[in-house]
Amino acid sequence: MKILMVCLGNICRSPLAHGILQHLALQEKLNWQVHSAGTGGWHVGNPPDHRSVLAAKNLGYDISAQRAQQFNTSFFDTYDHILVMDKNNLRDVLQLAKTDEQRKKVRLFLPNEEVTDPYYDNALFKPVSLEVEQRCKEILKELRK
Repeated sequence: MKILMVCLGNICRSPLAHGILQHLALQEKLNWQVHSAGTGGWHVGNPPDHRSVLAAKNLGYDISAQRAQQFNTSFFDTYDHILVMDKNNLRDVLQLAKTDEQRKKVRLFLPNEEVTDPYYDNALFKPVSLEVEQRCKEILKELRK
């Protein structure tokens, strides 16, 4: 199974979800590939924001080796599930979809909610990382079935 996590710049929320779900899947010996991307290209090639790296590390996950990439239409063919962090990301990714099959792969990471972007508030990184970790555990259970 191939899963893509998407946020705006691919340096805060989606790297957390990418790293946490990949770690959990490996622990369960699942042959899943988890990656992440951003709808914008400002940070392409950069590592995750140091605050996301620290928040992940505090939960026992290492996301420091990840590098940001920008979402592109080939990802619709590559990934089985495309999970986006907020409604703007949802809109942006769906605008790139050309078929109903592609659109069916895309959904919000949190059911009917958005993951708060912590970029402009240091205090948000810990609660966001905890929320992402909890949801990754739920996704693992949902997709294993």
